[in-house]
Amino acid sequence: MTGSHTISRRRILYAGGAFAAASALSWGGAIAAPRTVKIGYVTPRTGPLAAFAEADDFVINAARKTFAGGIDVGGAKHPLEIIVKDSQSNPNRAAEVAAELIAKDKIDLMLVASTPETTNPVSDQCELNHTPCISTVAPWQPWFFTRGGKPDVGFEWTYHFFWGLEDIIAVFTTMWGSLPTNKVVGGIWPNDGDGNAWGDAKIGFPPALAAKNFSVVDPGRYQNLTEDYSAQIAEFKKGNVEIVTGVPIPPDFAVFWRQAMQQGFKPKVATVGKALLFPVAVEALGDSGRGVSNEVWWTPNHPFSSSLTHQSAGDLAASYESTTGKQWTQPIGFAHALFELAANVMARTQKLDSQASIRDAIAGTKLDTIVGPIAWGSGPVKNVAKTPLVGGQWRQGSKHKFDLCIVENSQAKNIPIGGQLEPI
Repeated sequence: MTGSHTISRRRILYAGGAFAAASALSWGGAIAAPRTVKIGYVTPRTGPLAAFAEADDFVINAARKTFAGGIDVGGAKHPLEIIVKDSQSNPNRAAEVAAELIAKDKIDLMLVASTPETTNPVSDQCELNHTPCISTVAPWQPWFFTRGGKPDVGFEWTYHFFWGLEDIIAVFTTMWGSLPTNKVVGGIWPNDGDGNAWGDAKIGFPPALAAKNFSVVDPGRYQNLTEDYSAQIAEFKKGNVEIVTGVPIPPDFAVFWRQAMQQGFKPKVATVGKALLFPVAVEALGDSGRGVSNEVWWTPNHPFSSSLTHQSAGDLAASYESTTGKQWTQPIGFAHALFELAANVMARTQKLDSQASIRDAIAGTKLDTIVGPIAWGSGPVKNVAKTPLVGGQWRQGSKHKFDLCIVENSQAKNIPIGGQLEPI
């Protein structure tokens, strides 16, 4: 071409190359696979707290199937990887694997459950490394105050849902008040996060029981995995204890209870947290397990459904039993709820690569789950959402050796009871 319309061959080649590059970028952006969302999960799969993690494989396998097609993040589907780490029931190990998940695996969200020995070190690592974290299955006071939490400040990256000591004290004392006793309570409180909080002279059981006219025999803290409880039993016999309470790990209560029977200490009531939560732990007591009682956070009869799968509590428990051949256990509901929350939080996250965006989505959660409504922002302190609590007693079972019967629901009337507390 000539004149003003002349275009050099070089310019044509340049323009064509620029168009090709722009097209490649456009098509590349359109077909590029969305990045994988990574969720870390820390749990005590082995060690003395392993009963808390008995349902983990069932819940995690179900979650992986549910998210096989991806997880929603702000309206877009992303592949999901769930990375599970075993704390081995050791706080130091829990902190170590949490640090690995954060630094090596580059997780987007941390989930953790099962006693302060697991939840606290993991939460501390997340707080230190600005990693969003949701935890459960530890009373909120040991999770919050033991970590140095201040009610008017709270934490920035870690959020927790469960009940508190005020709830379990109300449940236990209401149960005990339904039977004629001398109101003398013996405390089995170990030297760990739970035991120190439950036995605390200011925020624990002793002042609350005194206010309700119960007297307390406290033989002091003991180390987990103690093999001889003769000193505690002697104190209880001397103090004429008729009610035993505490928060030992499952193997420790089995040893204590066996030695108590051998040494002629037979209280009218044994209402114990942590140790008596699981069918396997009660079965380990043999016939002497009949009539022991405990707090109840979740059962197949709870009137809640999953926001993720739409299963009722009964459906989820039945699925667990048919899949595993084992009796349902309380942590099923809370492990499942962790993944309900994860799905809900990620769906509301606006920027996947922004930890702050994920954290803000957690803080804004208002979700009806299989363990009840969960919403942060209404207390009792910042970063804590409470779930309902009732009381139960292990009775001779029909389908199983022992069945857990709800005998107290003053704190949650919507959860049906199946009977009244009976003396051992």
